[in-house]
Amino acid sequence: MASRPFAVTQFRCEKQSATGSRGMVVTNHPLASAAGSQMLLMGGNAIDAAVCALFALSVVEPMMVGVLGGGVAHLRLAGGRHIIVDGLSTAPAAARPDMFRPLGDGLPNLRDTEGRRNAVGALAIAVPGALAGWLHALERYGSVPLPEVIAPAIRLAEGGFVVTPYLSDCIRDCMGDLQADPGLSSLFCPDGKPLEAGSRLVQGDYARSLGLIAEQGLAALRHGALGEALLRHIQGAGGVLGEGDLAGYRPIEREAIVSRYRGHDIVGPPPPASSGVHIAQMLNLLEGFDVRGLGFGSADNVHLLAEAMKIAFADRAVATADPDFVAVPVERLIAKAYGDERRAAVDMRRAQRWTSGLQPRESADTTHVTAADASGNVVSMTQTINGLFGACVQIPGTGMLANNYMLNFDPHPGRALSIQPGKRVFTSMAPMMVLKDGRVLHALGLPGGLRIFPSALQAIVNLIDHGMATQEAVEAPRIWCEGGPIELEPAFSDAIANDLAARGHGIARVNRIAGGMSAITFAADGIMTGAACWRADGTAVGIAGGLARAGVRFSLS
Repeated sequence: MASRPFAVTQFRCEKQSATGSRGMVVTNHPLASAAGSQMLLMGGNAIDAAVCALFALSVVEPMMVGVLGGGVAHLRLAGGRHIIVDGLSTAPAAARPDMFRPLGDGLPNLRDTEGRRNAVGALAIAVPGALAGWLHALERYGSVPLPEVIAPAIRLAEGGFVVTPYLSDCIRDCMGDLQADPGLSSLFCPDGKPLEAGSRLVQGDYARSLGLIAEQGLAALRHGALGEALLRHIQGAGGVLGEGDLAGYRPIEREAIVSRYRGHDIVGPPPPASSGVHIAQMLNLLEGFDVRGLGFGSADNVHLLAEAMKIAFADRAVATADPDFVAVPVERLIAKAYGDERRAAVDMRRAQRWTSGLQPRESADTTHVTAADASGNVVSMTQTINGLFGACVQIPGTGMLANNYMLNFDPHPGRALSIQPGKRVFTSMAPMMVLKDGRVLHALGLPGGLRIFPSALQAIVNLIDHGMATQEAVEAPRIWCEGGPIELEPAFSDAIANDLAARGHGIARVNRIAGGMSAITFAADGIMTGAACWRADGTAVGIAGGLARAGVRFSLS
């Protein structure tokens, strides 16, 4: 990053953005970006591209995403309509609020349970929603037949792909849990060692499963052989997922949350996603400060962001859950007056402990796809199997990895985020868009569990307040704070850390906060700029050019 006014913490971008006039696909793996762009080149739209990229990611990013996971899609159709497709997992019908034994009742071990049963193994598995959500979006808003959309993923699974250092490191980090499952052990840890970067990973069983989905659609999982294999294995291992759970699951289309910040419309998903509500809440608080004047990465700037995050997390803990089970006070949370109320209590000289201003009534491993076409369709989709490699359970004979979404629930009964049968998991996913005068300026999102929506907030502030270019905004150093120490990425200096510590903040130095962000910026002349950051294998593919001019003839004479 070149030196700019009001920037205290300096950094240099490690990647370069891509541009295109006919389409853009940004994902966290180059082969998935290539697959999605193939759909655009075939004449498909952004929805086709995004769903194709997700199927490809389920092959090349198996630790992050799969058909047995869940997620949220934010679609902006060419006519201007915003649609949120909620494909989040739900608690099985046989789940109980007391099905896990908690080991703690506060941060940072609120969700720790005896034997890690909500994180690893059969009991950790919630009702999958990803495949239903992807196919819902494709059938309603796509234009390319399902077999063609899945074909690139099948080729990658059959023929294999070269393992990246990122995937190899993830395998190494989870060796113990992966080796406990025979299928995952043989796939990722042959001869008792993690797959090395540069080796080739072939997934024949998964290729055949994708082929069944191409032929039968959702029926392959809901009523067919894939669903039968899933239930047989999970129930045999003591899980509570049932046939009725698979047959009864439906994705939900929801209305987006729209808020205003410095003349921009900020559009995101509603509960049970946290982002639309709590990003709006934090921006309302920040709007009363000269954020640009504080300087990017200054101690004042970091302190203010941390206090805003702590306030949002305090409110989230008591209010933001599945709206079918909890009365979520959306209008109160996103009201400018509530932002004024919370802002008035912020002390720029000292850190505070925050409780919710309301009356009481996640995992770190995800992936994201951002895509756009020349017709004006824009897609921002965040999808996950929740934890790294999900529940670390592979369904024998299918190559499918199960989610561990039960980890997202509060294992303590009687709370807003507690387990209830059929309840959708709450999520930090933040497939966001920024508009000005009705035109989309930015679409972005990222993986990262609890750290997602605060990281998306920072990217929005980078773009609007600090005037960063798209590549700068996604790669800029991040902070995170839920209520305990402030996590700081390495670019923040010791002087800033010491200043924050003097205000009463605990300091935690971390190598990375959340995951690789994917973003697209749209210029008024139709040029799209795609950016992916250093925190993952992210790649932007832009499409320009097009068909020959009408009436052109080639002549040999």
